[in-house]
Amino acid sequence: MTDYLAAYAEGGLYTMQGRLSEPEEGRFQSFPRSQWRLEIERAAQIGLRGIEWIYDLYGEGSNPIETQSGRRELGGLLEQHGLAVVSVCADYFMDRPLLRCSPEEHGALIDRLEWLLGVCAELGVGRVVLPFVDASSIRNAAERAQVVAALRQVLPSAERQGVELHLETDLGPEAFRQLLAELEHPLICVNYDAGNSASLGYLPEEEFAAYGARVGSVHIKDRQRGAGTVELGQGDTDFRSLREQLLKYDYHGDFVLQVARGEAGDEPRWLSEMAHLAADWLRGCALNDEKRDIT
Repeated sequence: MTDYLAAYAEGGLYTMQGRLSEPEEGRFQSFPRSQWRLEIERAAQIGLRGIEWIYDLYGEGSNPIETQSGRRELGGLLEQHGLAVVSVCADYFMDRPLLRCSPEEHGALIDRLEWLLGVCAELGVGRVVLPFVDASSIRNAAERAQVVAALRQVLPSAERQGVELHLETDLGPEAFRQLLAELEHPLICVNYDAGNSASLGYLPEEEFAAYGARVGSVHIKDRQRGAGTVELGQGDTDFRSLREQLLKYDYHGDFVLQVARGEAGDEPRWLSEMAHLAADWLRGCALNDEKRDIT
């Protein structure tokens, strides 16, 4: 397992889209309407494997995955630069949650998600990350039941397309375990966001004890407890414990950088630096000077 993490580090990490160009309209994370082609070029230049694509409301009308011609252009650019789109982060469903909406809106959102699964299959993308955080948080048992019903509704499409659904939630370990227990299916996995867990005060060992075998993808991020995203190694994410859990549960998935932004205009250098820090962590080094003895 240690060999897997080290080999992964050697092959490069993925990045969340939007981190390789200046934020548009002051948005921390969004589809880069005017810079998505440039980001592909820059990702290759700094040695990344590829990109977790963003599908959101802000990018609607400019996102190449929306059209056949756009998908052909995207595929050509990825091939040209030797990169892959590993997954789609469906922030659209944070803008328009599958919760707290009318039956008509819900039906349209289910159709939208099934369409996205088909697009992913066409592009060779293996998973959709579905966020249930912030505006799309699951607030009570009734809403949990809504989420379970919605996911069961789209599972036949996921099966036909061969695309996994990775759930990112802000639920505590036991509540998330209970949700997953109602969705025992190999295509339903967990997207583990290291920074969000730290911000909420969750402990990696408790989270993995609850659902470690279901973790299918990891967002590498650092946050301070109760606060925002910070430079890797400067927040409260317990990277030592997280690495121990990844080893314990024989994690063999992907790692996607979803790190804090540096200065506008300095994105490639900054992300390259963060990628090197994250790769060193995978190899067994700590993310700050006090903990350089991790093995």
